[in-house]
Formats: sequence, C-alpha cells, structure tokens
Amino acid sequence: VQLQASGGGLVQPGGSLRLSCAVSGRVYAINGMGWYRQSPGKEREAITVINSYGHAQYVDSVKGRFIISRDNAKQSVYLQMNNLRSEDSGIYYCVVDMAKTASETTTFHWGQGTLVTVSS
Repeated sequence: VQLQASGGGLVQPGGSLRLSCAVSGRVYAINGMGWYRQSPGKEREAITVINSYGHAQYVDSVKGRFIISRDNAKQSVYLQMNNLRSEDSGIYYCVVDMAKTASETTTFHWGQGTLVTVSS
C-alpha cells in the first residue's frame, strides 16, 4: 500500500493548482486525510485535514483559498489551491490515517511529497 501524490508544479501568483493523492491497493479503513506543507526554511506544518464525514479544517493562512475534498471510493484526497501566493511554495505531503487490514488499528501514512512553486 502506497500513497501517490501528484499535481505540483510552477504557477504564477494568483494562479491555481490541484493536488491529488491516491492510496494504491485496497485498505480496510480510512479515517482522516490531510495535507502538510514544508516551505523553505520552515518546519512541516499541517494546512488542512478532512475527516471521514467530510468535515474539513484549515490553517488560517489558506482559509478561503484552498479546498480539500476526498473520494472514498477512489481512496483519494484532493487539494484545490486558488489565488496562490509566493509563501505557498513548498513541498506538499498527503497524509492518511488508515488500517490496511481488520486486525490493525489505524496509523498515519505519508505520501512522497509534490513540489509547488509560486513565482512570476
């Protein structure tokens, strides 16, 4: 079971990007899903999470600009990023709280990261 993130790239300020992260292979249960960001010179931070009921939370710096969503049938989480700013640049990691089998408790699994660069 792996997490495969995609969708990063170079975009101008004010532009948009959509990140995707899919869990490969069937798993028993998926709880929360989210995105972390590590900007240059900064620690990795959680920017948004979504629970199994679809309720989302955002860090203040992205509220009103980023939208997280999930597709449970596809075992995927998405991040629509609008009105991007230079300070949004960084490596974006998806994280999924999941159990691979019925005999396991859920644990956090990380994707490999996808680079977002916001620059003119």
